[in-house]
Amino acid sequence: MARIDDTSSYLIAPDPGARRLTRAVTGTDQNGSVMDLNVVEERPLTIFLNGQEIVTAMTIGDYPAYLALGFLRNQGMLRADDVIKGVDYDEELETVVVRTQAQTTYEEKLKKKTRTSGCAVGTVFGDMMEGLEGVTLPDLQVRTSDLYALAAQINRTPSLYLEAGAIHGTVLCQGARPLVYMEDVGRHNAVDKIAGWMLSETVAAADKTLYTTGRLTSEMVIKTALMGIPVLASRSGFTAWGVEIAQQVGLTLIGRMKGQRFVCLVGEERLVRDADPAMVADEPDKSGRKSGA
Repeated sequence: MARIDDTSSYLIAPDPGARRLTRAVTGTDQNGSVMDLNVVEERPLTIFLNGQEIVTAMTIGDYPAYLALGFLRNQGMLRADDVIKGVDYDEELETVVVRTQAQTTYEEKLKKKTRTSGCAVGTVFGDMMEGLEGVTLPDLQVRTSDLYALAAQINRTPSLYLEAGAIHGTVLCQGARPLVYMEDVGRHNAVDKIAGWMLSETVAAADKTLYTTGRLTSEMVIKTALMGIPVLASRSGFTAWGVEIAQQVGLTLIGRMKGQRFVCLVGEERLVRDADPAMVADEPDKSGRKSGA
């Protein structure tokens, strides 16, 4: 499938050629032939909230301020009424300091960690279900024509995934338009960058869809719900707890989106089936055959 080089519809699009994101290495293939390969860089980023060190995340290093803001917001360490005085990034020290007007103390919360199933080992502080009790997501209708259009454009957009692999992508979308496309070695980092951008730009969530290349796990569902986004879609599959939490908060959950196919496990009543799957170009399965062949 050809790539789409026009990224004008995006507010933020991947930049596969950006400085420091990949490194060229030399190896050999299965025949012993020498080959050059671009591989994704991975580096630590330590996040501080005022004077408190919160976490060190492994990341590709782009958009550190958005990553820090989104991580703290999704952990419940930044509240909606918090006044952010500044976000300071030191590239040499590989640190981000988020400063708020009010003092913050999270020593007790930091004592309780949950290591998640996220690639690059995600970490959630405190009770993973904390903050979901009062969440009510908008009853947003989802057009299947929009889903097909989003998948077609996102999967063909130039990205680090297409350039080097070993990375996850997450895209904030509105209707059939992809808005912000973030990538990272862990899908949780990519989601946090989206959350940080939304917080920084005061972007509404009620009419948005979140698309991810990764699995629809409990962590992904929780973060999407806490961001107030009512629809979560993925090329990949589901976990049982992810489905259960989506049912609890009313999150439309759609997975295994490839070509003509998708599976909706939560929110079928919100789907508007306005596209004929037979008219959508299919993708080959792992055997190289198209679905139904």
